[in-house]
This record gives sequence, C-alpha cells and structure tokens, in this order.
Amino acid sequence: MSYVEIEHVTKVFGEDMVLHDIDIAMEKGKVYGISGNNGSGKTVLMKCICGFLPVSSGRIRVNGKIIGIDVDFPESIGVIIETPGFLANLSGMRNLEILAGLQKKISKEGIREAIRKAGLDPDLKKAVSKYSLGMRQRLGIAQAIMEDPEFLILDEPFNGLDKHGVADIRRLLLGLKEEGKTVILASHNSEDIRILCDRVYEMDGGRIKELIG
Repeated sequence: MSYVEIEHVTKVFGEDMVLHDIDIAMEKGKVYGISGNNGSGKTVLMKCICGFLPVSSGRIRVNGKIIGIDVDFPESIGVIIETPGFLANLSGMRNLEILAGLQKKISKEGIREAIRKAGLDPDLKKAVSKYSLGMRQRLGIAQAIMEDPEFLILDEPFNGLDKHGVADIRRLLLGLKEEGKTVILASHNSEDIRILCDRVYEMDGGRIKELIG
C-alpha cells in the first residue's frame, strides 16, 4: 500500500475549482517533487494533504488513514508551508521549546540537535526578529524535523538560503530519505528537484501530471 494516496481530489473555493481530479500515490521512503508557478494549486494541494484545508470531493489517505475522517492531520508529519511563523521577540531555541511542549514528544537535547542539523546554533540568544530570511528558513526546517516525523511536506524550503545553505539542506533531505522518510517538496529550482526527487509532478491550473526524464 502507498504511504500517501490522493484519490480523485478536487478543491473548490466559491466558483473557482483550484484542484481538478488529483489522483496520485506516493511510496514510503521517497522524495516527490511538485513544480508549478504561483497559483498553480501546489500549495492548496499540500494544505489538503496536511489537513489544513478540507477537500471538496475525493479523499486523501496518509499511512492508511483518511484525512478529515479517521484523523484531522497525518499522525507523524513535519511541515513548512509559506513563511514559517515564530514569536519574534524570542530566540529560536525558545520558540521550538514552546512548540515541542504541545506534544511533549521530544527532549530539550533533541530540539538542540534538530537546530544543529538545520545549520543553526541552539545557544544563539538573538531574537528571531533579528534573524535573516535564511536563518528563519533554517529554523523552520528545524521545527519540521525536530519530532522525527515519518512524513515531511516542504513548500519552497530553500527560500532565502545562500548556496551553502542550499547545499546543507539538500544533504539533510537526502539523509532523511535514507532513513525512510517520505518527503513532498515544492521548489521553483529545477536543480533542487533533479538532485533530490525520485519522481516529479508539475501542476498547472489545478491539474497535475508526472514529468518523465
């Protein structure tokens, strides 16, 4: 059985159909790329998979459970969709401690290790409001991976990163793939897609097709 099953999903806002009969399956332990211009529907699709938006018809299963019926959200997921939101006056470490307190799945040392994996210093006292865009993005990635999820949805995770940052996060994602994680990655950068993804889909006008080769 596939880890993610998107079965004839449509999404309508008012009179606008933004997802048209999306029907794809994704296996565990692979990286799936989704490309497409702004407004193509890829972020809406990701939000539906996460359970942030209900589908209008069809259904989405993650690890055998129907999102919005069996569970509200996938049970083991890390997400970056749009700009990660943090409490601006607190440090990165304190922000992640607060988020980790919601589920109590991870120790303080586990949070520190996730921050290090994303290329930041967990002892940095600087408030997030003083972070560069690239540092905020790294902190968002640390937040997404810190509870060791089985499934990651990353919408433009390389935004704001310099070439060293891009290389760091590519290495991190390839390592997560080797650990058997399932990753959905949206990126405007064709090189990111080429290096990281096992299969690539393109969205245009709410429709999806697989790109071969």
